[in-house]
Amino acid sequence: MLVCINAQCGLLVLLLAVLFKSFMPSNSKPFKKVSHITVGHFYANHAEKLGLRLEGSSRGLNRLIREPTINRPGLALSGFFSYFAVKRIQVLGAAELSYLKSLPVATLKERARGLLCRNMPCLVVARNAPVPPAILDAAAEFETPVLRTSMITMKFINAATILLETDFAPSTTEHGSMVSILGVGTLIRGASGIGKSECVLGLIERGYSLVSDDITRFRSVEGSELIGMSDSISRYHMEVRGIGIINIASIFGAGSVVPQKKLNFVVTLKDWHEVENVDRIGLDRETYEILGIKVPHVTLPVRTGRDIARLVEVAALDQKLKDMGENSAQEFNQKLLHMISERRNR
Repeated sequence: MLVCINAQCGLLVLLLAVLFKSFMPSNSKPFKKVSHITVGHFYANHAEKLGLRLEGSSRGLNRLIREPTINRPGLALSGFFSYFAVKRIQVLGAAELSYLKSLPVATLKERARGLLCRNMPCLVVARNAPVPPAILDAAAEFETPVLRTSMITMKFINAATILLETDFAPSTTEHGSMVSILGVGTLIRGASGIGKSECVLGLIERGYSLVSDDITRFRSVEGSELIGMSDSISRYHMEVRGIGIINIASIFGAGSVVPQKKLNFVVTLKDWHEVENVDRIGLDRETYEILGIKVPHVTLPVRTGRDIARLVEVAALDQKLKDMGENSAQEFNQKLLHMISERRNR
């Protein structure tokens, strides 16, 4: 019986290791660029936020959205299709619906068929307005999804564009844990067994918040900043050698975890003997590149007796000061140069 239990436990540990980290390389994966998403994906993930409701048949939800923005097909409804943005979600607002109501029935049907035969991703009707029967008939004929939202047109366009930008953002994964230290999103990297989890636990005990353990997913926002998050399976959990899987939110409280955070700083932990040149002043500023974005980076030598959590905390707070325009190393260097200059002039 004991052997059976041990075998089951071993299998569970192996499964958890696979879910958390097993197949992840020590370096970052090549980034994934999203060229399209399906209408079904957009609807399933954002229907609640955008107040969307499916009108008519669900056929066509596998259609592809190829551009992360919204189009108002005013000119297309008048019969002008040059430069028509067929790859985008189309939205009908009050102006478009008023125009359709002014058309004779035969013309309305013709314009509806002319619009919906263009293989667009989907059509959204704003302001919870009734969908004209001619639109629904043409949508059913060409299997084009029709959605309705309670939001006014411009608010829907703004909100949907932001969500689409997120869906289309390039993404990658990094082997490292991420913590928010007084608002400084800090990625802690290092070889397996170097002490990343112990360092993160020490930071959480000091009141800081866990973003992800061991594997951090990043997405680029407009090519200028990186947002880090954990996988949905491992979110709010950590694996500590000798203890196993622990739930950080349950042990330390809801404030000890955050779902995502902007990356501001990267710390790499290395064995003391592997670091050839230890930076003693801090004038040279290193960077670490993720998805083409360079992030401030430091390397901390690790050996027995060093309080790594405290060092990471101080490094992150020092980086926060640098972001605010205060550089302690440069300030010290200027004082030193000024003192040398004064002595030479005596």
